[in-house]
Formats: sequence, C-alpha cells, structure tokens
Amino acid sequence: MIRSRQALGLVGVLLLGAACSASRGSGMFGTGGSGAGNPVGGTGAAMANGSGPGSTGVGGLDFAGSSGSSMSTGTMQSCTHPPDVDGDGDGWTGAEGDCNDCDPNVNPGAVDVQPVANGDGGVPPPVDSDCDNMFNPPQPCDATLAIDDVSPLSGAHAVELCQTTTASPAMKKDKKWGVLSATWVLPDGTDPTTQPGVDINNYHLGHGMLDAFGPNVHVQGGKRMLGLSSGTARRPTDPDYQNVGGFDKGYTSGSPAGFPKESPACPGSITGQPHDGAALELQIRTPTNATGFTFDFNFFTYEWPDYVCSTFNDFFVSLLNPIPLGQADGNISFDKQGNPVSVNNAFVEVCACTNGPPCMAGGKSFTCALGNSGLMGTGFGSDGMFGQDHASTGWLVTKAPVKGGSDITIRWTVYDSGDGILDTTTLIDNWQWVATGGTVTVGTDPIKTPQ
Repeated sequence: MIRSRQALGLVGVLLLGAACSASRGSGMFGTGGSGAGNPVGGTGAAMANGSGPGSTGVGGLDFAGSSGSSMSTGTMQSCTHPPDVDGDGDGWTGAEGDCNDCDPNVNPGAVDVQPVANGDGGVPPPVDSDCDNMFNPPQPCDATLAIDDVSPLSGAHAVELCQTTTASPAMKKDKKWGVLSATWVLPDGTDPTTQPGVDINNYHLGHGMLDAFGPNVHVQGGKRMLGLSSGTARRPTDPDYQNVGGFDKGYTSGSPAGFPKESPACPGSITGQPHDGAALELQIRTPTNATGFTFDFNFFTYEWPDYVCSTFNDFFVSLLNPIPLGQADGNISFDKQGNPVSVNNAFVEVCACTNGPPCMAGGKSFTCALGNSGLMGTGFGSDGMFGQDHASTGWLVTKAPVKGGSDITIRWTVYDSGDGILDTTTLIDNWQWVATGGTVTVGTDPIKTPQ
C-alpha cells in the first residue's frame, strides 16, 4: 500500500558511531541521505508500517520499497570493538548479540525498516537492524481475526502490533521490542469484570475486529482494524449490531486521567460521567532505534448536530504513559486548538445538512468538507435511523515521541458522556514506528488521501 501523508514535522538526524569509518545502507527507518525532498521534515527519520516492499512514504511523498534483492547485515569491517565492550552505547555488546557495535541503531532490540529513495533516486539495500540474519520489517497479522474476537491481544494485532515480547528474557539477545501485555479495561483503567453493573457480554460488544465500516471506510493497514464503541463496534449488517441512536449498556465508570475537561471550542461546557466505555490498554517495549510512533483513527459520533457544546460530549481518548514532555496529561489525540476528540473537535468534517454546507450545529459552523459518503452503511448516516446525517472526522493520524528501548503504555478509550444513548465509535489502525533519527512531536493531522 502506497499512501501520502501530511508532513509529520520530524527533524531527522544521521546517527553513526564515532569509531566507524564505513557506512551502511539507509532505509525506511534507516539512516542515510535526505531522501527525495523532505520525507519527514528532515533527513534520516523513517517509518515502518508493516506493509512490506512498496511501503508508504510520509510527509506527502510516496516511496517505493526495496525489491529485497540484496541486504546489508549491519556488520562493518572497520568496527573492531572487543566482544565484551558496548562500543556504540546502545546497550548491547557483540557478545550479547550486537552484530554492528559501531551503529546504535543496530542491535537485537531494534526494528528492521523499509529503505527509501536517496536524493539521487536510488534505493539502498535493506538492513538487518535487529541482528537476526534476516530483513523482516513488521508485517500485518490480522487477516483471520473474527469480528467478535474477545482476545485483547487480537486488538493489538488488528492495528498491526504483532510482535510480542517478555519483560525479563533469560538472555540479553532476546530482549526484543513488542507488546508486553494487552488488556480490555474501562476508561479509567479498571477491570470491567470486577465492576458492579457491567454486563461483560455487553461490554465485549464495544470492541470488534472490522474489515470495513460501510462501503466507503476502509482499513488503513493489514486486513482488519480495531473498532471501539460506546454502543456496538459493528456495522448495521453485522450480527449483534444495536442501533447507535439508542443502545444503552447500562454501566458507568471513572474518567481517564486528566478528564473530564472542557473543549476550548466550548468554554463553560460541562462534561458528564463516562457511560458504556470500552478501552484497550497495551504495554509495549519500544524498538531501540525508535523515536516515535503513529497510528490512524476515525471518530464517529451520533451527538452531531444536536449536542455540540453540551453535557453529552462523547470522547475518544488516547492516553500515553509516560506523559510526553510538555503535555499537561497523557492524551495525545487533539486538534490544533487543543480540543480533545469529541463532537466539538475541529476535525469533524464528514457530515452534511439540508441547507449547506456550511452546516450550523450548537451555534458553530461546520464546513463538512469531506461530504457524507463516509457515513453510509455505518449507522451514522442518513441511511440509518430517522434519515439524519451525523458525523465523523475522517481518517486522522496521531504521532507521539518515545524513548527507544523503553516501556510505554497506551490506552485507547471511547465513552458516552452524561448518558448511555447516542453512541460513539472510533476505528483505530496502522500503527507505525518512527525510527533511526528525528524529533517527533505530539500532534494529530488529517490524512490527505481517499478514506
């Protein structure tokens, strides 16, 4: 899959060990030349999306992946550190499995990355960054997931987080990046099976492994995407679907850390208690050469147009721990005005009205620039109950920085606010690591491609 993205604002750097005189190939996630133009806001930074050869570029440019006809092993003849010395400071010695102790981006805890074009248009050979004698960037693993799969690890697989790892492996060379744990939780992180009033069967209807959402909303990576819903994460044609305009699952919970909060777009608005929340929490060890990550999401809300700037302000929250530097809390998905993802968010652009656009809702004007075709067949469009178009954001991409080789926790949660009717559904897909150089800042942007 080749796709252009809006520029991610990454400032790349070229990382080479001081003791090394030879060079190795650059790659997607690889070090090396500046690429064609400015692929990620600077040189060197790259992304892995699990799509294999011909993978997507970023920053509005498309790059074709390497054919894989040749591969650098990451070993450089000028690298002559003793096997018990960590010459490049990446935490691994040669004796512990580091196959290139002159490059901190090459060790058993790194991630292989797709090569990208150099400034002259050439594509360097792929690099075995994780020292397993293979070039094996992340690949999707979700083709056979059932829509009603209740394994939380399947939720990780649906967003292309396929590799798992252990907290304390017996040997240093086995300290890989990957998912450490996956858990279904409530918005405040508590276990739904221990909370009074939670019907666990209804709770599980709030997540689904979807291969599409209506005829016009497609997966962004692999064959499935994760759906989280305060109603049912289903299409109207799916078994167990309940109408998004009136399905109350009858339970409440606490709010995520940092919430409730008002939207700057609606000063003085009061947010109600979370109802019918669904959330997936993942603990992940990051690749040692990672500087950040991205994921795609698409937020659908039945609250538009009648409940803009009201108590009934349903949310999608992406809570990252550790909290990124400079952030007041761990929520990393918000618009340029700081509005959390809700019906009040500036990204609500998939909509329509009788006398517009622009469309007026809650005293505010919406351009509905993406039209309403993305609502058809989802339950949120005019082909659903009462013939009223509701709204979604279209596909957005959130990015956030990480420290390579560290443990992070991300919790994606969706919930109704103030009551349990008029539901909200969010689709999540296409996790990618940003690696091998570059500064990543927290932000969310539209994906400027067909939905």
